[in-house]
Amino acid sequence: MVAQIPVAQSAIAESRDDDASYVEVLPDIAFKRLAIVNAAFIGPAHAPDGGWVLIDTGVIGTTHILRRTLEKRFGKSRPAAILMTHGHADHAGGLEDLAAAWDVPVFAHRLELPYLNGSAAYPPPDPGVGGGLMSAMSPLFPRGPYDVRDRLHALPEDGSVPFLPGWRWIATPGHTVGHVSFWRESDGTLISGDAFISTNQESAYAVTVQAPELHGPPQYYTVDWQAAKHSVAKLAALNCEHAVTGHGPALQGEALRAALAELALRFDEVAIPHGGKYESQPARADDGTAYVAR
Repeated sequence: MVAQIPVAQSAIAESRDDDASYVEVLPDIAFKRLAIVNAAFIGPAHAPDGGWVLIDTGVIGTTHILRRTLEKRFGKSRPAAILMTHGHADHAGGLEDLAAAWDVPVFAHRLELPYLNGSAAYPPPDPGVGGGLMSAMSPLFPRGPYDVRDRLHALPEDGSVPFLPGWRWIATPGHTVGHVSFWRESDGTLISGDAFISTNQESAYAVTVQAPELHGPPQYYTVDWQAAKHSVAKLAALNCEHAVTGHGPALQGEALRAALAELALRFDEVAIPHGGKYESQPARADDGTAYVAR
């Protein structure tokens, strides 16, 4: 079973006026839920070409919805770049089509590049953990790779984020070896990807209902639990004010900070699926086990 840390009082309400609706967290930060996953966009509404960026691209089959949503917010303008928290299929389903249509660069952590340049597939999931339908279905999910090598770049080693002054990327491995989160210190805004999430991703019912609960990364697709634990502790120490996660509603305020601190403190108890195959044998970049041949 997956333990939960409720954070209902900190959730930012989601409007569903039409299929192009989105959630505005701040005047220059919004996101769109695409079936089971969130894609975030940074930049003020009606920004011109190059005045905004997209973070992650959603699950396959939802790209047309994402494009309508982005046109609703930005008109026909193109982003300056696509930034990837990681390259799992639910986050990169529209990547190849969008990068080609817009002809824009794609940035990811250097350890994530093999999954985005056509050279490696992700390690297999662990369907025996979590106890929900999403876990049971995980062997059916595509493991990649995606191939955007002609537009692919490593994020700068100095932690800066291309086209986003005032933002930093933070290495948050565990869910994948090259997972990153994005942080703006000036207003305490965090885009956490799957380093931690705000719904029970193992349960198809919870994914549908989206009741806000704080969780560690999706259990069935996390390959290094000690790294994931350290990543959550690192993010909890930021004392963030706003958080857009890869799955679930956006969170804010003291309730967010308290729940994230509790998650970091109780991570072994509430997040790690004891007995899972990656608890005892993590897949790590430094020994090559994270890179599985196509």
